[in-house]
Amino acid sequence: RARRDCYPEGITRARCAQCTAMVVHWGRVAGYVGAVGVIAGAFGAHALQGRVSDRYQHAWHTAANYQLLHTVPILLAAKTRRPNLVGGLFAGGVLLFSGSIYAMVLLDQRKLGMITPVGGTALIAGWLALASCVV
Repeated sequence: RARRDCYPEGITRARCAQCTAMVVHWGRVAGYVGAVGVIAGAFGAHALQGRVSDRYQHAWHTAANYQLLHTVPILLAAKTRRPNLVGGLFAGGVLLFSGSIYAMVLLDQRKLGMITPVGGTALIAGWLALASCVV
C-alpha cells in the first residue's frame, strides 16, 4: 500500500511547500527588521547621546521601539490567509515610519517627518489586515 501524505484536508504537497517558503521568507524579514531595530536602539542610546536634541532623542527611541514591536506581526504574517499583504504592510510601515524618523534625526531635516504618518497608516492597515486575515 502506498504511503498517504500527512497533509491536512485540501492541502496539497505543492501548497504545503509554498506555505513553508512563506514562513521562511517572513521569518527572515522579521529577523532582519528585529536585528536592525536592536542596532538602532543601541545606536540611539549611546552614539546619539548628547549629540542631538532631547526631542530627536525621543523620536529615535520611539522609532526603534515601534520597529521592534512590529517584528512580531511580521513573523506572524506567514500564518495568515494573505501573508504578503499583511507582511508587506508591516514591513513597509516600519520602513516608512521608523526609517523616516531615523533619516530626520541623522540628517537634521524635520521635513522628512512628513513621511512618518504614511508609515503609521501602513502599520494601522497591517493590524487591520492581520485581524481580517487570521487563519
